[in-house]
Amino acid sequence: MADALQVLSQSGVRPTPQRIAVVDFVLSTDAHPTAEEVLQYVRATCPTISRATVYNTLNVLVSKGLLRTQLLREGTIVFDPKVEAHHHFVDDETGRIYDIPWDAVTIKGEDSVEGFTVREYQVVMRGRVAGRRKRMKK
Repeated sequence: MADALQVLSQSGVRPTPQRIAVVDFVLSTDAHPTAEEVLQYVRATCPTISRATVYNTLNVLVSKGLLRTQLLREGTIVFDPKVEAHHHFVDDETGRIYDIPWDAVTIKGEDSVEGFTVREYQVVMRGRVAGRRKRMKK
């Protein structure tokens, strides 16, 4: 991954220490953080960063095509640094979101959905990560 300064400069966004800190985190994580999670993480290294700066920077990154917004957690927008086509798996127990390669899932008929012109699609699977033991209730 290119460094944050380069990403911002190439995108026509004026680099500031706060923006660099946000970009460093969101473009290097495989998590799908909310804006509040980004704020918490970045404040650890940049304590003076404001909530508005984080939200504005995330929105600029989305408008530049460097992040995608996803509604994968109930009522919460998360930011996805992986902008190429892929699917998602959401673990019911932990809430963690996993990227699933595009060609791991086959969809039939997306070109023949009558009455609709399909621009894009993705599959969101929910369940439990295999191999996790069910917790016993006391």
